[in-house]
Amino acid sequence: MTRSRRDIAVYKFANLSREEVEAMLGVKLEETRVYQEAKQEGREELKLELVSRFLARGMSMEEVAQLLDLTIEQVRLATEQESSTST
Repeated sequence: MTRSRRDIAVYKFANLSREEVEAMLGVKLEETRVYQEAKQEGREELKLELVSRFLARGMSMEEVAQLLDLTIEQVRLATEQESSTST
């Protein structure tokens, strides 16, 4: 697909409702891989956002990791990223 066609497609899809896109493509968006990947990315982002909230409430890194099904390293990295973006 050429760049101009891609740009037109992106612009057109950005202005359509979910129902319109589904009708155009003949498929439920929830059944597409891109939808599933975006949903998973959203879940991961939410988990990382919750890390700082739980730590602020006095939970230990281990408790947060267990509750959110993350590794201690992921919790540590999330706290480092949070502190670097807030400064």
